[in-house]
Amino acid sequence: MQFFRIRAAYFLSRTNCRRAFTLVELLVVIAIIGILVGLLLPAVQAAREAARRCMCSNNMGQVGLAMHHYEFNREHLPPGVTNDTGPILNQAIGNHISWAVQILPYIEQISIYRNINQKLGAYAAENQEARTVRIASFLCPSDALDQRMKELDNFSTESSYAGCYHSVEAPIDSDNNGLLFLNSRIRFNQILDGSSNTILLGEKIALPNDLGWMSGTRATLRNTDAFTLPKRTRRGVLVEEEVDEKTVGGFGSFHSAGANFVFADGSVRFLSEGIDIELFRNLGSRNDGAMIGGTYY
Repeated sequence: MQFFRIRAAYFLSRTNCRRAFTLVELLVVIAIIGILVGLLLPAVQAAREAARRCMCSNNMGQVGLAMHHYEFNREHLPPGVTNDTGPILNQAIGNHISWAVQILPYIEQISIYRNINQKLGAYAAENQEARTVRIASFLCPSDALDQRMKELDNFSTESSYAGCYHSVEAPIDSDNNGLLFLNSRIRFNQILDGSSNTILLGEKIALPNDLGWMSGTRATLRNTDAFTLPKRTRRGVLVEEEVDEKTVGGFGSFHSAGANFVFADGSVRFLSEGIDIELFRNLGSRNDGAMIGGTYY
C-alpha cells in the first residue's frame, strides 16, 4: 500500500512541474514574430497610402465639381488669377485673387468668401484673417504638412492643388493655352481638344515661399511642362527646390509614382510621373489639336 502511495505522489509531482522555454525555442519564436511584423508593416503603410490617395481623389473631385457649379452659374470657368496687368510674378504685389477664392461658395465656405474683399487684393491687411484659414478641401492627406510647417512659415494657408494655366513653362499671362490663367473666362465650347482630354486641376508640391491658396501665383497655378518631384532635406522633410519669382513650375505630389488630376469633364485620374512628356503637354492645352486617343492613365 505504501508503494502505491509513493508512486502516486511521484506521478503527481511530474504532472505539476512546469517546463520552461529553452533559449533556442525563445529565439525561434522571436524570429518568427519579427518576420511577421516585417511582412505586415509594408502592407499597413501601403493600405494607409491607398486610403490617403483615395481621400485626395475625393477632395479633388469636390473641387472639380465646384468648378462646374461655378461654370453653370456664370457660364464660364473662374479666372485663374485676377490682376490689371501681366505677367504674374511670385511676389506679394498686386490683386492676385485666385480661382480658389472664386469657388469658395461652392465648397460650403461662404463665410470665408464673404470676409474677403477682392477689390483690395489677396495680400491686403483686411484679408489677413481669411487668408490664414486652413481649408481642408485644398489639402492632400499625403502632404507632410505638419512636418513642413516647422520649416516653412505660411504653410497653414497652402493649397495642394493647382489649376493648369499652360502646357509649357512660361509666365502666367492672358495668352496662355490652359483653362485657368490671367483674367481667363473659358467656356466649355472653347475647349476644342475636348473636356475629357484637357487637364483642369492637378496636385502640386508647395515651395518654401508659397503665397497660399488666395494667391493666383504658382501657389495655385502650374503647367504641364514636366512632373516636379519632391526633394528631401537633411531633416527628412520633403520640399521643392527654391526657384526665382518668374518660374512657375509643374505638377507633382507626395503619392508614389504620380499625381491625381481633374480633367475638364470632371473626372479624376491618376497620371504616372513617367507619362510621355509630349502627351502630358498636350493634356495641358485646350486647343493644340493633338489626336490623343487611347488610354494614358
